[in-house]
Amino acid sequence: MFGKYLDRVREAAPLIHNITNYVTVNDVANILLACGASPIMADDPNEVEDITSICAGLNINIGTLNSHTVPSMLLAGRTAVRLGHPVLLDPVGAGASSYRTETAQRLLEEIGPDVIRGNISEIRTLTVNQAGASRGVDASLTDAVTEEGLREAVDFMRDQAERLHCVLVVTGAIDLVADGQTCYCIRNGRPEMGKITGTGCQLSGLMTAFLAANPEHKTEAAAAAVAVMGLAGEIGWDRMEPGDGNATYRNRIIDAVYHMKGTALDRGAKIEIYAPR
Repeated sequence: MFGKYLDRVREAAPLIHNITNYVTVNDVANILLACGASPIMADDPNEVEDITSICAGLNINIGTLNSHTVPSMLLAGRTAVRLGHPVLLDPVGAGASSYRTETAQRLLEEIGPDVIRGNISEIRTLTVNQAGASRGVDASLTDAVTEEGLREAVDFMRDQAERLHCVLVVTGAIDLVADGQTCYCIRNGRPEMGKITGTGCQLSGLMTAFLAANPEHKTEAAAAAVAVMGLAGEIGWDRMEPGDGNATYRNRIIDAVYHMKGTALDRGAKIEIYAPR
């Protein structure tokens, strides 16, 4: 069911503009290449409008936020909206500082992204102004989506997605992808993925490619991207050898995405649907 969205990325080979985290920019570029897309990393205000205009999607990540890139994010975002290109916002660390929270809110209000992807603390901060719950780039343990609180989290996600007119994506031990009606629960992945810096940033770039290649199915495309990343984490972990560490694991995840086909995703995806209300 979801493998076709990966196959379409490889067929379309979308060019994706990333204004992203300096810590993980190379990994984002490589995972985009691994899924069949092409990356551009440009964050100077003098060129972001031109770059966005030639790309099929825009990934905005505030992980290494600074006053130089905020105007670039706004310029690129407005250009993408004007051209009808999908925009993903990754509000890294929202809630950890007033500057991050205010910038993320401004991007949300002035651009209106198609998808917002983050951990549950970031999403709660951005949607209901619960500032202070974030631990930098990590979710607060008290905010985690658990089996016991899953139904409540699903309802929250659908309500907020409907209010914001976007797709909301929360990643963690249990991943949720919701629009105003439907919520997908994805259980792929490994806890060891949390030992690698930037798996979330990589997912945001990957997901933007899925949105660009599947513009009529944004919610399903976002869910497929989450499943691809989680399944790659499982495959990569199975291929670890004695002496391997988190740096090797990062590369094995990228390699797993590179070799993954739609049929393999359909076999390995662990996706449940909470049907429309």
